[in-house]
Amino acid sequence: MPSVTHDDAPLLADLMPWSVAPPRLGRGWPTGPDAASLKARWDALLKAEGPDREALFEPTRSRTLHSAVSQLPGQSSGTDKLIRASGSCPQPVRVLHAPFDEQWLIPDHRLIDAARPELWRVADEQQVFVVETPSQTGGPQLLATSHLPLLRPGRIRPLYRRPGGTEPNLAPGLVDHLSTRLGHSPAPSDLLAWTMATVRPDLTVPLTEDAELWSHGVELGRRILWLMRRDGDRPKLPGGRRPYVRTPLPSRPFTIDYDRDEETLLLDEGRISPVPPEAWDFEAAGVRVLEQWFATRAAEAEPGVLAAIRPVTWPQSWTSELLALITVLALLAELRPQQEELTVTAPVTASELHKAGVLPVPETARRPASVLDHHEEGPEGQFALL
Repeated sequence: MPSVTHDDAPLLADLMPWSVAPPRLGRGWPTGPDAASLKARWDALLKAEGPDREALFEPTRSRTLHSAVSQLPGQSSGTDKLIRASGSCPQPVRVLHAPFDEQWLIPDHRLIDAARPELWRVADEQQVFVVETPSQTGGPQLLATSHLPLLRPGRIRPLYRRPGGTEPNLAPGLVDHLSTRLGHSPAPSDLLAWTMATVRPDLTVPLTEDAELWSHGVELGRRILWLMRRDGDRPKLPGGRRPYVRTPLPSRPFTIDYDRDEETLLLDEGRISPVPPEAWDFEAAGVRVLEQWFATRAAEAEPGVLAAIRPVTWPQSWTSELLALITVLALLAELRPQQEELTVTAPVTASELHKAGVLPVPETARRPASVLDHHEEGPEGQFALL
């Protein structure tokens, strides 16, 4: 992590004041690594009747087949009670299920105990969700994603408070104050990039008035953001270092291991190499990323539950995703020394921000904006107003 020359760095919670607790599903089967299995699970649920449907659904205190809930913002799922629901599965959407693990979710409010509608209202192509993943083991303190995050327990801080990339989730007056100190006006995305490069384990963010240092930190943070969000051009390692499948993977691998001497990832008798040790050792939220990613796809499900509906054989798309993940982790690991060498001088301290009136932030900045400019369907087809 970056070294600092002071102990008065502002908290991330003050710089990006609006935060939301992560969604709580209450049941695992509405998510999965492939969308086709989710549609099959939905069909199996609706084919079942009476007590069988209830058992498959896995009711909780928050959700049963009789729960009446509104439609998720931006989605077109039904609002009839599930006890009498019919029709096709809502189109699954991409989510960040675990660190660096993009999966799918059935976006139906009736399936989710606590969906956090305020997050769905601001989810669009311009949005970046920042997820707190504090770690004392050298992993990233923050993750950034373009998809709705389901990670627990860290809080989620959207970059924008409204759809369309408007009203940045930044302390009021912060950009103006930094503009005066830096000699130019940083964009919200620049502040996010700087944060990703410099955030510390205690989730403080050292700021600087050194324009050259700021530019360097922003450039480093942009690279981190690009790798984490994985949008645009696909990241690649230099020729000769790119991972390939050297020995075909079995139709359904059950174990994963790593040969450090050969820099080879072992999936049963399947072989992928070269895989840098830094990629294999990469941890987030205290867990080795590659092991967790594989375990989610290889774990046996209890027979008779909806989660047991999954691919019979290992899809080719998962192998492609694994190769891309190895690349991202290797490239992120290469940036760590640059982050550690980034010494923040000429600090803009929390005390200075208090004297300038930027801190403390008003309580309104910690609450969601009213963003509803159209009707949202409420329970049983009624309309909800916000």
